[in-house]
Amino acid sequence: MNELIAIDLFSGCGGLTEGLKQAGFNVIVGAEIRPEARKAYLANHPGVHLFEDVRGVTRKSIGKNIQLKKGQLDLLAACPPCQGFSTLRTNNHLKPATDVRNRLIFQVSRLAKELLPKAILVENVPGLLNDRRITRFKAQLKALGYSTNKAVLDEADFGVPQRRKRMIFIAIRGDTTPEIPKATVSKPVTVRDAIEHLPSSSDESSPILHRMRQRFSSKVQERIERIPKNGGSRRHLGPNDQLECHKRQAGFNDVYGRLSWDKVSVTITRSCHNPSKGRYLHPEENRALTLYEALLLQGFPSNYKLPTDGGIEKTASLIGEAFPPPFALGQAAHIRSILESQRASKRLAFKLKR
Repeated sequence: MNELIAIDLFSGCGGLTEGLKQAGFNVIVGAEIRPEARKAYLANHPGVHLFEDVRGVTRKSIGKNIQLKKGQLDLLAACPPCQGFSTLRTNNHLKPATDVRNRLIFQVSRLAKELLPKAILVENVPGLLNDRRITRFKAQLKALGYSTNKAVLDEADFGVPQRRKRMIFIAIRGDTTPEIPKATVSKPVTVRDAIEHLPSSSDESSPILHRMRQRFSSKVQERIERIPKNGGSRRHLGPNDQLECHKRQAGFNDVYGRLSWDKVSVTITRSCHNPSKGRYLHPEENRALTLYEALLLQGFPSNYKLPTDGGIEKTASLIGEAFPPPFALGQAAHIRSILESQRASKRLAFKLKR
């Protein structure tokens, strides 16, 4: 295989794979356990051999379908479940150490030992940056001959139209510490850039996802209509017209807030359809974001397919928990340049020896 090949673990609905493909990687294997995510992944990436359980991905099991020698894989990429490391769980006094999902990162180091890929990419919430597990993970990779680097990056710097900070961990085989990717855009992609062009969500000819949004009682709808356009907050209603539960949510000021046209969006989460969970009201129209708008704010292509038969919450979860493709593209293109530079150096060294 002369092309760059990659494996995507914890694949979700395929955002990471989409970015890897855009960067020129051939993704040959994925792993995803949730049925609705598997369905979405295969609808968009049918040529990838998708395992159901990451624990079943081994060099032997891969070899039943794909010939892959040890050291041949260019990139092992993974986005392990992040809920156990999230700031929200920590702030709510739920100890990340008790979450069994926190150990899934070691499935990456297990496969690194089996496959010895040339590069490794792990993405997760900032809470993992200084966690003891990342220290242990780094030590495991160092023992295998990898040099590593990690940082927290804002996805808006890579063309994702939202404010979303994530930890990136990069490992490259060899003694040279890999640089952290630099921003790929000089100007943020705004909410206006991403969704202003869309037709009305009531238009029957628009995509099904664009007709999927939360509906409200008449009382809540009346409050929404009074929130100022283009970035208004529920606080503009005054204390007498806010729900008592909202008054007590000092740390959740974005609840029932509108997005601003000329800024990036707030972080799109699994609750992106529900304005009671954050600033998920349309900048101008008196409604919640549609799932299609959320998908575009995650940076997915406009023709990306998602199942809608599981209901709004499951589909919103697929969107909010996805790896935004433009961010994946930025990381993957950076790693590709490192690998191509290494290849060029090896070719030059071989010629000089001759």
